[in-house]
Amino acid sequence: MLKNQRGITLVALVITIIILIILATVAISFAFGSEGIVSRAEDAKGYYANDTKYTQGSIANVEAYIDEILPSTNS
Repeated sequence: MLKNQRGITLVALVITIIILIILATVAISFAFGSEGIVSRAEDAKGYYANDTKYTQGSIANVEAYIDEILPSTNS
């Protein structure tokens, strides 16, 4: 009576767990590795901060140049 019932065998369960462990290892490596998503996001944060400083400096230079060329309207 019990031999006719179907279910997950222990071998199939172990194989599934091994595959999940391999996939988790690859995903963690992809996220936290030396060239992973986290390190690339940290690099991008630094690039953004530098670019923002450069852009603000450029805007200040353009404003100063315009103030030199155009007559002052405050007088």
